[in-house]
Amino acid sequence: MRDFQQPGRSTVIATNGMCATSHPLAAKVAVQMLEAGGNAVDAAIAAGVLLGICEPQMTGIGGDCFALIKPGDSDDIVAINGSGRAPAGLSAEKLRAQGHAEMPQGSAHTVTVPGAIDAFCRMSAEHGRMGLKAVLAPAIHYAEAGVPVAARTAFDWVNGAENLQGAARDSYLANGQPLKVGQIFRSPGQAEALRLVAEHGRAGFYEGPVAQDMLAALRAAGGTHTEEDFARTEATVGTPVSGQYKGFELVEHPPNGQGATAILLANILAQFDVAAMDPMGADRLHLEAEATKLAYDARNRFIADPDHTERLDHLLDMGTAKKLAALIRMDSVLPDASAAAGGVHKDTVYLTVVDRDRMAVSLIYSIFRAFGSGIASERYGILFQNRGMGFTLQEGHPNEAGGGKRPMHTIIPGMLKRDGRLLMPFGVMGGAYQATGHARFLSNIADFGMEPQQAIDAPRAFAEQGILKVERGYSDAVRADLSARGHRVEVPEVAIGGAQAILIDDEGGTLHGASDPRKDGCALGY
Repeated sequence: MRDFQQPGRSTVIATNGMCATSHPLAAKVAVQMLEAGGNAVDAAIAAGVLLGICEPQMTGIGGDCFALIKPGDSDDIVAINGSGRAPAGLSAEKLRAQGHAEMPQGSAHTVTVPGAIDAFCRMSAEHGRMGLKAVLAPAIHYAEAGVPVAARTAFDWVNGAENLQGAARDSYLANGQPLKVGQIFRSPGQAEALRLVAEHGRAGFYEGPVAQDMLAALRAAGGTHTEEDFARTEATVGTPVSGQYKGFELVEHPPNGQGATAILLANILAQFDVAAMDPMGADRLHLEAEATKLAYDARNRFIADPDHTERLDHLLDMGTAKKLAALIRMDSVLPDASAAAGGVHKDTVYLTVVDRDRMAVSLIYSIFRAFGSGIASERYGILFQNRGMGFTLQEGHPNEAGGGKRPMHTIIPGMLKRDGRLLMPFGVMGGAYQATGHARFLSNIADFGMEPQQAIDAPRAFAEQGILKVERGYSDAVRADLSARGHRVEVPEVAIGGAQAILIDDEGGTLHGASDPRKDGCALGY
């Protein structure tokens, strides 16, 4: 139980249904959808699409999504891959010939065809109850009426505004400036596009005037996108991957997402007595940082389009984790994780909904960096993701950029099971941090017995590109200890990630919702 004399959030408890997400208006709309007779899928789509209006710097209909869905009458979990593919004309060879060593940020070449709308249409048809017109109505209304900009959203707006270019500046700036707290953001063009989707399904987006508007913008920016690229976009259904950690089963979306990375990271941590460590101490942070380096090196080697990921079993194998764990030294850092591991291998929104039938949805929906590619269509104001940044230009690599391929994605929805039953849908936002965030959340629960809200509130650290980012929640003594071991320690300018979770208490018949104070959102139930 938390100390009520200290700042913090109480767990939200309800019986019939609940949503936890990063904006209170989206949580409210989800609960209203449940109260009106919709199920968890209806509520998740309604809240998710609305988040594109509430947090346009994070997500939107020009982006991708992944979802894990557990039906109310089964413990089997379905994985929905709503990530789009590169246009057929994308060529790594041509980009290398132009002098690029990596995907050119801010270029139309990084724009993969948006996949979220097709995924939402499929989810609604196959798992929903209310239909597209009903679930898209709230987003259509608020896109026209407007949404006041919340505090964290305004903070991100300032940081990401420089990425906006051309027509996107007209749609997402006010008199050339980022919107401030309390200013009203409206997107009537997106409202009209969503009306066409509500009326015509996926054809309202991937064909006709909306598709033509998007294609005109991408071609003007130098993209190779065609009508055929948009028309062939299709979400796919798959089987999750999972791994065991101290009595819990961590369920993740399969590639091209990085879910297997979270499982590998948890498997590495399982080789150490984490529970004996101080949860806020330097030993735990050092171990997590070193394990992250090794797990992410493996991710960068192997995870790609599902048709090109050939060593998934290797990533999930406990033997791989044991060999990587043996490389870690508790008193010093690995000078080069990639070289050390060679012998072994030879900005996003998240929401979760549970309904009264205990159908559960874990959904993550993103345009990648703040405001995605920075390119938007002129008539409808649809902001394009830059998920193509997940490709590599390394010749022969399984994740090498190429026409029709899906890039490696950082976004991953998660679920925890115990004794074969769903315990908790959860997710952690924060770009590349997400796999580390999943492993840390799981460890907070399994090793230290934290409640979901405590596990989310706890301070975070992330080892990335040679720097160990340590939030201000850690003491100066911990930072000094980490520095002495060889880490380059910095306090990040922006809080690391955000998270949401709903614990299902079958015995008590209640739902326990947790929402990250690093974001504007909340958990709501009824």
